[in-house]
Amino acid sequence: MSINLTILGCHSATPRANAFPTSQYLEINNQHFLIDCGEGTQRQMRKYKVGFSKINHIFISHLHGDHFYGLVGLLATYGILSREKELHVYGPKGIKKVTLLQLKISQSHAKYPIIFHELTSKESELIFEDDKVSVRTIPLNHRVYTNGYLFTEKEKPRKLNMLNISGYPEIDKADYLNIKAGKDVVLSTGEIVTNKELTIAPTKPLSFAFCSDTYYKPDIIPIIKNTDLLYHEATFLSDREDLAKKTKHSTSEQAAQIAKDANVKQLIIGHYSGRYKDISLFQKEAKEIFENTKLAEPGKIFNM
Repeated sequence: MSINLTILGCHSATPRANAFPTSQYLEINNQHFLIDCGEGTQRQMRKYKVGFSKINHIFISHLHGDHFYGLVGLLATYGILSREKELHVYGPKGIKKVTLLQLKISQSHAKYPIIFHELTSKESELIFEDDKVSVRTIPLNHRVYTNGYLFTEKEKPRKLNMLNISGYPEIDKADYLNIKAGKDVVLSTGEIVTNKELTIAPTKPLSFAFCSDTYYKPDIIPIIKNTDLLYHEATFLSDREDLAKKTKHSTSEQAAQIAKDANVKQLIIGHYSGRYKDISLFQKEAKEIFENTKLAEPGKIFNM
């Protein structure tokens, strides 16, 4: 089990020469997801060698341009690359209409199946699940309907402990399926050998929480509690908390407080306002509250 998060873009508002709006590529438990798709995302994907064909699910947090203006271009490129596999897009209600209209007007070659999952609930809900990963929404507080996303690995089955099993000659291969299914073994003597003794516990499933644009919202803490890796926007320093409140963004201190209260292992902050020339100030401020804080930067990879 593992998490590899590549930051493709991490700045707010409009793209600049060395500042790219929000987009992240997540590999978790051998699944591949794209999270938000600001302008220039596919350029960043090529620059940092993200495999286009690996992505079958794209999650858009909200319909502000710096989080989805790169989507239609990416979908069109998939058409040029003769993609045949279906692609799933998750995002607020309206994302289907605006995306299909752009593809139609531009006469895109995107003829592969695009399946839209439009979100409207203001409560956390399960929106994707397979045998490797589950994804839940994290309702946020922004100027438009916005969700973050919680990605959690599925727990793998316990492995056979062959060393312990060898101590019971009566246990043979015919019993292995039952043991893998979590059952105890009853010997001919009536002795019960517990499943815990005969198996090895898997490593703890890892989790990643993506909290896009939002004002300070402590009621998300129960959803992201004990998360291994948290990305939380930090558009402003604490000296502009008034502006954060007005625009419904967070300060680096507020992001750090969320991380601390949720007992996460590591915090990544990003979505920096262009008014700040030295982003190290964000980390310095956040670390006063939550020590294990890292800065998002284009091309930076976080592993767990």
